[in-house]
Amino acid sequence: MEMPPDRSLHWQPRFPVDAKLTLKSLQRGRHDPTHRLEPDGTLWRTALTSSGPVTYRIRQHRLDDLDIDAWGPGSDALIGNIRTELGEHDHPEDFRPAHFVLERAWRQLPGLRVPRTGRPFEALVPAILEQRVVGLDAQAAWTRLVGAHGTQPPGPAPAAMRVLPSPAAWARIPSWEWRRAGVDLHRSRTAITAARHAAKLDRAAADPARAYDLMSAMPGVGVWTAAQVGHRALGDADALPLGDFHLARVTGMALLGHPLADQEIESFYLQWRPHRYRVVRILELTSRLAPRRSPRARRAPRLA
Repeated sequence: MEMPPDRSLHWQPRFPVDAKLTLKSLQRGRHDPTHRLEPDGTLWRTALTSSGPVTYRIRQHRLDDLDIDAWGPGSDALIGNIRTELGEHDHPEDFRPAHFVLERAWRQLPGLRVPRTGRPFEALVPAILEQRVVGLDAQAAWTRLVGAHGTQPPGPAPAAMRVLPSPAAWARIPSWEWRRAGVDLHRSRTAITAARHAAKLDRAAADPARAYDLMSAMPGVGVWTAAQVGHRALGDADALPLGDFHLARVTGMALLGHPLADQEIESFYLQWRPHRYRVVRILELTSRLAPRRSPRARRAPRLA
């Protein structure tokens, strides 16, 4: 018999919401221990809220009919915020594709919204791991570190799921474990610095401008990294990931038929403000040449 949830919500939004598609940007690779999509479409996630760990399950019946169940000390916080997490305050209805490729792609993605988890630190650490390395290496590092230092999730979470480590736990990871996960000294130091400022950053989640200011003041956190937090935790549909290794090429090929130069990308995207990230996400989900999620430099070495 399944453990009954601590909190539940039956939500029938007045607008289309595709939970799987909306929260897909939160997943860090197929083996992410905090994110699990079952064959029947049930989505399981774990999180570390201000009230403690939580496991939550989202079952979608229609684009306007969802059931959300939550287990653990963070259940109240999660259920209280889940509508916002699923994009209740996003405004995709204001988006004007203004290009036939985007118009066609946008029609294929009903219910896609920009999420707002309200948990910036949760999004910041994996973004730091993705800096200047191949995405698969960053995902492997995330899986290994969360698996080793995360905690057992509350409730009936699927096997092998974990709650991400607390900021204090991230700060305690020894240097050799970062190296074994393929994380160089620069990124590990940046993650540890972020962990030391996690409480302040998470308190600023309700004020995106303040959150961006805090991130910009952290050594090792630049525009690209802050944008990864913005479109996951802050609901920023305009968080353009400047510096992404393939963004100029993929954008140009998809929308112009030829690559853009890196120095052209910011001015080219001005026409879609304040929905620049939404354009990036549409291309990620529909282009065969999806942009990388990090500015690639090299493969990260990993120790046995």
